[in-house]
Amino acid sequence: MFGELDGTGFESIDPAFGACFIGHARVERLWTGARWSEGPAWFPAGRYLIWSDIPNNRMMRWDETDGSVSVFRQGSNNSNGNTVDGQGRLVSCEHLTRRVTRTEHDGSITVIADSYQGKRLNSPNDVVVKSDGSIWFTDPSYGIMMDYEGERAEVEQSGCHVYRVDGDTGEVNVVASDFDKPNGLAFSADEQTLFVSDTGATHTENGAKHIRALNVNSDGKTLGASRVFASCTNGLFDGFRLDRAGRIWTSAADGVHCIAPDGGLIGKVHIPEMVGNLCFGGPKLNRLFIAGTSSLYAVYLNVNGLR
Repeated sequence: MFGELDGTGFESIDPAFGACFIGHARVERLWTGARWSEGPAWFPAGRYLIWSDIPNNRMMRWDETDGSVSVFRQGSNNSNGNTVDGQGRLVSCEHLTRRVTRTEHDGSITVIADSYQGKRLNSPNDVVVKSDGSIWFTDPSYGIMMDYEGERAEVEQSGCHVYRVDGDTGEVNVVASDFDKPNGLAFSADEQTLFVSDTGATHTENGAKHIRALNVNSDGKTLGASRVFASCTNGLFDGFRLDRAGRIWTSAADGVHCIAPDGGLIGKVHIPEMVGNLCFGGPKLNRLFIAGTSSLYAVYLNVNGLR
């Protein structure tokens, strides 16, 4: 174990993890001052990172060119997960308004989804854009269970589901309805598998705390068989990303867990606070940005994230 900050560093559980990190690289804390950080998204054209500070109802911006941090959007509707679409636009999940939105290049906001079959969504949590332009998001009820990260309200949907929004027609459909609390999600490189974390253990005794792998059917629009891919050994898996070798880098209570393509835990990046989400960034996508509870961290790795 080593690290520039107390409580940080790499832990190898399997020798294969040794090839993933750089021996002299250190975890850096880039900024602190949030209440609950989430949803980091890297914008390569501007060389900056956007992430959510949910309880403070704001989105923050870290600039790679000078290391400065500023408020990107105050009054973010308690935004949670964020991603970047194929046109370089910000796509966000909002707890307060119970919707998924896109920020256009001129700054205007387009509503992608706020209801299904005439009923309001719960509180969209995390989102990913597929190469065909479709938008996939999870919809647990965390944002309407209390006023801290949204606004207390009644559940209108039949449960907490995973949704797909058609990129051409805007049609919203449920693609998975057997989750307790679907949370983070990401596609494999070939987009034939969708990984989704289930954090049902937050409110259900002996509830789910794993990542499931769901087969994407040949139509590219629906999901087939699923299996538990990996179970969390410390806290819960929240947000995660894949690298180009098919490893999953996921948030956990003690930092970041690295999971091999076969589902085995091979190593950890220890962070001195609970981690909510992460993403790869930098020109070569070899820098892991980590949204800790109150702080933004980063570390250079010997791997590259998926574009």
